[in-house]
Amino acid sequence: MIRIKPKFLLATTATTVWLAFTSATALAGNVPESGYQLPPAELQAVVDAPRGPIFRLGPQRKTALLLTLPGLPGIADVSQPEIRLAGLRINPRTRATSHFDFGNGMSLLDIATGKAREITGLPARLKIAETAWSPDEQWLAFSMWVDNGVELWLLDVKKASARRLMADKLNAITGPGFSWIEGSEKLLVRLVPLRQKELPPASVTPTGPNMQESKGGKTMQVRTYPDMLRTARDSDVLDWHLQTQLGIVNLRGEVRRIGHPMTLTRSLASPDGKLILTTQIRRPYSTILPVDRFAQLIELWDNQGKKVKTVAERPMRERLPTGSDAVQAGPRDFGWRADKPATLYWLEAQAGGDPEVNSKVHDALFQQAAPFDAPAQKLMEMGWRFGNVQWGSDNLALVTENWVKTKDTRTWRIQPGVADSKPELLFSRKSEDQYNNPGQPVTMYNAQGRLVLRTSPDGKAIFLTGNGASPEGDRPFLDKFDLVSKQANRLWRSQAPYYEEVVAVLNDKASCFVTSRESNEERPNFYLHDISASAPSRALTQFPHPMPQFKGVKKQQLRYEREDGVDLTATLYLPPGYDPKRDGPRPMLMWAYPREFKSAEAAGQTVGSPYKFNRISYNGPHAMLARGYAVLDAPTMPIIGEGKKEPNDTYLEQLKMDAEAAVEEVVRLGVADRNRIAIGGHSYGAFMTANLLAHTRLFRAGIARSGAYNRSLTPFGFQSEDRNYWKANKVYQDMSPFNFANQFKDPILFIHGEQDSNPGTFPMQSERMYQAIQGLGGVARLAMLPNESHSYRARESILHMLWEQDRWLETHVKNAKPDPSRE
Repeated sequence: MIRIKPKFLLATTATTVWLAFTSATALAGNVPESGYQLPPAELQAVVDAPRGPIFRLGPQRKTALLLTLPGLPGIADVSQPEIRLAGLRINPRTRATSHFDFGNGMSLLDIATGKAREITGLPARLKIAETAWSPDEQWLAFSMWVDNGVELWLLDVKKASARRLMADKLNAITGPGFSWIEGSEKLLVRLVPLRQKELPPASVTPTGPNMQESKGGKTMQVRTYPDMLRTARDSDVLDWHLQTQLGIVNLRGEVRRIGHPMTLTRSLASPDGKLILTTQIRRPYSTILPVDRFAQLIELWDNQGKKVKTVAERPMRERLPTGSDAVQAGPRDFGWRADKPATLYWLEAQAGGDPEVNSKVHDALFQQAAPFDAPAQKLMEMGWRFGNVQWGSDNLALVTENWVKTKDTRTWRIQPGVADSKPELLFSRKSEDQYNNPGQPVTMYNAQGRLVLRTSPDGKAIFLTGNGASPEGDRPFLDKFDLVSKQANRLWRSQAPYYEEVVAVLNDKASCFVTSRESNEERPNFYLHDISASAPSRALTQFPHPMPQFKGVKKQQLRYEREDGVDLTATLYLPPGYDPKRDGPRPMLMWAYPREFKSAEAAGQTVGSPYKFNRISYNGPHAMLARGYAVLDAPTMPIIGEGKKEPNDTYLEQLKMDAEAAVEEVVRLGVADRNRIAIGGHSYGAFMTANLLAHTRLFRAGIARSGAYNRSLTPFGFQSEDRNYWKANKVYQDMSPFNFANQFKDPILFIHGEQDSNPGTFPMQSERMYQAIQGLGGVARLAMLPNESHSYRARESILHMLWEQDRWLETHVKNAKPDPSRE
């Protein structure tokens, strides 16, 4: 048995209690705070509620895969061996990226009839990781974890039967490890090398000190990454695990290995399956950068394993220019045009990739077709930074460019096969302006299994789907957009009392489509629409409510203003059976996450929908409805910096206004007791929580999960802040609640995963913040969850998290004694 020892620290006015624990299963009797704790039964029920299946529609839109999910993994699963190298987390037993959430069953759903078929041939214990439909929808490839590796399986859709395709194991560290090529006949696979030498055991005796050296240069913008390489052996271990040999396997399971093993991080076959674009990492490696910023050798190989050409040799991306819009100089982001047999495209940064350089052109898009003997063709120059490209044909591709600093975005139409054609502007807006978001283009799979733009039969229009943000809330839509007139015609829009969004368009007229429909008390289910026949929509699935005990929860979308007139939004949840007039104000938990904006207008736009399903999740605040709390979820906390002003220059002033406005609104509505309101958040929301408790007395207590509290430990930027600590020293200092630990007058609970993988939120952040408050005589508690990352995964960890939160709120909020200092 794996024995876990959660660690808890409790500070109560200058008194520290250290509690060490053993596994809960090893305990005798009810020892207080020993091992993992269980919250009240009503909270356990939230964690153990059945999860709905994952719906994956096939490329021909005739069949869907329903992948069932088990309950949460146990701590023994989450505590599996793990190697952490260069930002990767690797399971050494399986040669795959660490993975904990698997499918444990599958069925096939016929879209025309709505009938489901069970799959035969599957083993009793399933750990399904990745799935991929064949372009003709006759087959489904999927990877299965077993004790000694990752296997590739194949599902025959017509027979509804599955079988293991080959005995060779996949290398699934930097990707799924398989993809369809040559239509639906073969798969390109990334295989563990045959007869690879065993990795020599690590020496207990060090061979010398671990050293780093900087030889000077320009200021670099490097975030604080976890899990970096430290020793020469780390580099060797990384190489060993990434060693991969490419192969091609047919539907009979016959494997043909090609080329030689290489330190591979990416492989991408051309749409015709004849060429393979590979990316290998090159030494020397960095001790401060993740693997995706190592030096790279990018090559083209044919499907016989013969090298065709070297595409690029990219140096280590170490000293990038500063700013969120900075990129490395030279070619980057190589890929295949989805609509052509074998045409490469890539980007080349202009002006050295430096956003501070005043230049009309910052990026250029190129293409070159096989056999690559003609010069590369420049398709487009961009004044901002490339965002993405969606291919359709020689007459149609959509290119989006962005400028993060100013939150600008625009989309162009280009004609990649028409010489001397000029880009046409289709859409231009601020990325934060959701009211004017035109939506995303609808795509479809072509015969090669690549996503391309879906157009009308005459090719003169595309289709768009989006959330449909509006002052009344989100109202998803389906539009037909004329490429000549540049006008959109609305084909369909979600109607109250439902929130319904298009998940797939089934024909070229967009008259037939599948939606996901939900309402406050109806979980999402899939529906088939045919608007050309004026027939009512037909349900494809009938998933039941996972937690019927929460039926009757009342939800209300709130709109209110902060002191300076900025409009704010929040969603209010009230417990079943609660009547504010009859029962009076309740204790409340607010849960929020601040966001930066460049305009007050965009910051004030309505967020969310009043018609969405009441998702009662253990990750957010909603579970506390079961304990009688009112919940205010996602009250907007905008931090605005208009024009040349930086949002964070007035972070604290704006944050306090946001929080005060939310408190005043729920008190005005009579649903919250002003003296019994808690604030909480995860990650940047935890940072917000600590700042509000350090600088206000608005809240009786706080819950801060997986946060960062000392910005001097993230000196090269955080969130949208791209100035470094030395350029904006006062901002970093003022925003750090660690610097104001002596001002905490209300209790705060810190929870953190001991193996947090998120840049900037190292576990030390919570440990040091707790120690500061404890040492200064404040009331705080720290719970460190073993083997957990930025988000918590094990059932035991999540149950214990709820136990911590529930006990904290019951003690310091619901049943809090009067505090004269708050009057």
